[in-house]
Amino acid sequence: MISWLCCAWTFILLLPGLSDGGKLLVVPMVGSHWLSMQEVVEKLSERGHEVVVVLPEVSWQTATTQAYTVKTYPVSRTLEELDNAFQQYVAAHLKEMPSPLKVLELYKSSVHVFNTFFTQCRDLFNSKETLQYLNQSGFDAILTDPAFMCGAVVANHFSLPFVFFMRGFPCSLHYTAPQCPNPLSYIPRLFTFNSDRMTFFQRVENALISLLELVYCNGFYEDALTLSSEILQRDVSLLDLLNSASIWLLRFDFVFEYVRPVMPNMVFVGGINCAKKKPLSKASPFFSKLCIFR
Repeated sequence: MISWLCCAWTFILLLPGLSDGGKLLVVPMVGSHWLSMQEVVEKLSERGHEVVVVLPEVSWQTATTQAYTVKTYPVSRTLEELDNAFQQYVAAHLKEMPSPLKVLELYKSSVHVFNTFFTQCRDLFNSKETLQYLNQSGFDAILTDPAFMCGAVVANHFSLPFVFFMRGFPCSLHYTAPQCPNPLSYIPRLFTFNSDRMTFFQRVENALISLLELVYCNGFYEDALTLSSEILQRDVSLLDLLNSASIWLLRFDFVFEYVRPVMPNMVFVGGINCAKKKPLSKASPFFSKLCIFR
């Protein structure tokens, strides 16, 4: 009953006109993810909500604006360290290697970049001034991109209802956490390159890969799980952090996905980063506007 009340309150907070004066904490993810979220944050502020965006002092994006309040906190990583981690991540994707070695290289680089950026989340919890500010501000809900999991940790720590604004999770966590049916018989797993019409052996492959998903996802989020257990003072799993999300705003379109059942609190909002339209050159006669989806 309590979870449904939290979900209802969070949904009302996002509606225009009905919830003037709501106070929203935003915990974004760095980089291109913020470009999409920023449009939503500005609209929420225009509708009368008091919005606070919490950001590390060292970050790729600048959020200087009068539309909402920006609260920064000190961090231990330099911008050069963040750049190097991301460059290694990109280089691993571009490197030509045999398939098994390629998968291992991608996994190692992904773990490294996840751990590097999650250090900033640990810095947030090491900042007593920031925690005191967040605790005393009386937020009604949290809006977060959960890719690096920091927003989910913050929401669980302060016991606030939270909304995910995201493109997707590795390991199909965005379907597993909200307890969405995810049938192995016709929904292919990541890296299988199968379609929704699989042979018997492809379905066996699909099932075997699904058994590995939470194992390698625990490697991605090892630091997040360690910090969460410290903060919440109990053993925490990935699903513990995610399954109490009130609403999942998914930044892709249902029609581009495999036919599948979804839960009522999963909302497909499409590629919404279309406010940054730019005219194409005259060499492209078929389209007059360029819309970038993130």
